[in-house]
Amino acid sequence: MPHSRRYPSSERASRSSYQDRDRDRGRKQRHRRSPSFSSSSDRERDRDRDRRGRGNRQEGSYARSRSYDNRSADRRPYDRRYCEGYRRLDQSRERDRGNREREHGGAPSYRRKGSRRKHKRRRRRTRSYSPSSSRSDSRTRALSVRDDEEGHLICRSGDVLQERYEIVSTLGEGTFGRVMQCIDHRRGGAAVALKIIKNVEKYKEAARLEINVLERINEKDPENKHLCVQMYDWFDYHGHMCISFELLALSTFDFLKENNYLPYSIAQVRHMAYQLCLSVKFLHDTKLTHTDLKPENILFVNSDFTMTYNVEKKRDERTVKSTDVRVVDFGSATFDHEHHSTIVSTRHYRAPEVILELGWSQPCDVWSIGCILFEYYLGFTLFQTHDNREHLAMMERILGPVPSRMIRKTRKQKYFYRGRLDWDESSSAGRYVRENCKPLRRYLLSEAEEHHRLFDLIESMLEYEPAKRLALADSLRHPFFESGTAGDAVGGKSWEGNRDISR
Repeated sequence: MPHSRRYPSSERASRSSYQDRDRDRGRKQRHRRSPSFSSSSDRERDRDRDRRGRGNRQEGSYARSRSYDNRSADRRPYDRRYCEGYRRLDQSRERDRGNREREHGGAPSYRRKGSRRKHKRRRRRTRSYSPSSSRSDSRTRALSVRDDEEGHLICRSGDVLQERYEIVSTLGEGTFGRVMQCIDHRRGGAAVALKIIKNVEKYKEAARLEINVLERINEKDPENKHLCVQMYDWFDYHGHMCISFELLALSTFDFLKENNYLPYSIAQVRHMAYQLCLSVKFLHDTKLTHTDLKPENILFVNSDFTMTYNVEKKRDERTVKSTDVRVVDFGSATFDHEHHSTIVSTRHYRAPEVILELGWSQPCDVWSIGCILFEYYLGFTLFQTHDNREHLAMMERILGPVPSRMIRKTRKQKYFYRGRLDWDESSSAGRYVRENCKPLRRYLLSEAEEHHRLFDLIESMLEYEPAKRLALADSLRHPFFESGTAGDAVGGKSWEGNRDISR
């Protein structure tokens, strides 16, 4: 894991003395070799070159920002060709310098050879601080930038990145890095969320892929009508890929957790379900599969709430005022033409074709949405497990047996015996599944028509066969969205003003 190299002042002094001693030794050797050709003008020229070399080493290593606001003219996507262009430019400059030295013709060959050796030594010392370098590791970092042991950028409130983003607080942390709330001084002091990726190559590569997806989304939906989080800017800060987003509120999972897992009302579920289907349908139309849909990756635009006291349960209960949401985290999103990794999705929202390694495509997102809607409605996860065999047993308990065609086709025959799931219902795991899982319709909280329509929608999304699973274009026309406030949304009216949205 790369770290920035920092030296105490005493070490920096000794380090510079070594460099000066090397330069002095080089001069003495050249003077001994060519006493008759050295002149005061040559020595002055050498000192000027040394000063320029030291100046280069003191330059910062900021990467150019790719911004999506009107103040930035550089909108080129991440491309190695730009780095190659810088290298070619450096090489052409070296050739021109060599040609100019040969044109003078006064110095003997060993004098020019010594100059080249000196230039090579200086180039080795200054290479790590070149601002045009495309490799961001510990050698390309300014001495004031540090990482912790896990690769996170060490930063505090008040620090400013790129002379633009002033850090206010930490919004969250994950395996990929941290998300910070910042003030964007180039957007009039607007509050933004800055995702700072760890200085670890696999996470940096994932961030580059996410940037590619977000740029495609910005291109296809510049007005942000399809409810995907909007990227404002991205840049490489000393080896940390950083992405600037619109600032959103709590995730739908965090709000649920802070509300003691009190489920959302049927009207709130309807509105969030419609937005989720609309947003993911846009991704599918753009030849993308999200692959990691879950309540943690669906954020409220504003999570302000009202508080009421439940006399029966003797507790305060929160009701979110607005259920406007955005889909976030495109780090695992995959284009149709790209390689599809074997395992995708977080365990509880993973489709059966992924577990059985039958290959997956966009319908795996629809399965995840069905699991999410169930969780919104009841406040707990539909498939609470961490084991493939137990996961399949839960599916059979809730949805019925796995189709025989899928069993015959899968390479995971270890989960089956004679065409049926190899599962011992008398074991402790079998008792757990039997006691905690039941057929889907038995989870209904009400016999009202709109509740049955919701479960009809969920059943269609939790179809085993991907080809038979409900398409999102058809889900938006489902009868569940025609009842209550959904009719207003389908008709193009705003959902905001309706009192039913809040509860």
